Amino acid sequence: MKRRSILYVMTIDTPDTLISEAAEAAAVKDSRLICLILGASPFFPVYVSPYGAGTVPDNWTELVAEAQQTQQDRVQEVEALLARSNVSGDVQSAMCATTDAKHAVARVARVCDEAYLAANLRDNPDFLREAASGILFHSPIGLRINGSIADKVDRVFVAWDDSEAAASALHAALPYLTEAKEVVIASIDPLMTEQADGQDPGADVAAWLSHHGCNVTVSQYPSGKLAIDKCIQDRAQEFGADLVVMGAYGHARMVQAVLGGTTRSMIEQTEMPVFLAH
Repeated sequence: MKRRSILYVMTIDTPDTLISEAAEAAAVKDSRLICLILGASPFFPVYVSPYGAGTVPDNWTELVAEAQQTQQDRVQEVEALLARSNVSGDVQSAMCATTDAKHAVARVARVCDEAYLAANLRDNPDFLREAASGILFHSPIGLRINGSIADKVDRVFVAWDDSEAAASALHAALPYLTEAKEVVIASIDPLMTEQADGQDPGADVAAWLSHHGCNVTVSQYPSGKLAIDKCIQDRAQEFGADLVVMGAYGHARMVQAVLGGTTRSMIEQTEMPVFLAH
């Protein structure tokens, strides 16, 4: 997986050790690392007097300038980290309202090959969800969460359901699949009809991956009335998976997309590395 552009979404509080680890792993893979530092815009305070007049604090301009300077200082620090790691890379900054983070992330993701979220992004769950939504629903690339860029992926568990999202994830994750030693195509509670998942769910996917040189097996699992995300995690752990590949799903909200239940749960869990695409 050489010559790829990897988007690494972080904040000003992402530890130097995590950034250096990502940079060194990208350098080993001969990949380009694009660090996007997300920052929350200072809240715009308006005080309303007893007479109904709105006033802005006298130091508002200074607060904004201070936040922007802090962000820019961190950009320069991260640039120095990348230089020391001898990696091809770029550092970008976006200060925005939380609800606009998806668009800031998507603009950068559209010219990258895959994306990672820094582990400390979980400290701000709203930013985490918005960043994930921007990558999954507003860009064409896949999102990898948990683990690190340096992790070796030998065993891949593909959660397959014959949907467009699952197919998109499979195509986006192909570099991982072709380098893995074992791949299992797993269908959970499949509907074995011609109109749904087919008489032999996953067999056509296995044939395609085998043509790419993958070592593939196909399995069907009952959920046993467990939630789908729990079933995926349990079966993937039994298989000894280094990575779960699955489609990401959303619900319509006006003209935006929000994370669906299983997708949200798989993003919020911290134990299993997951690769998602929509």
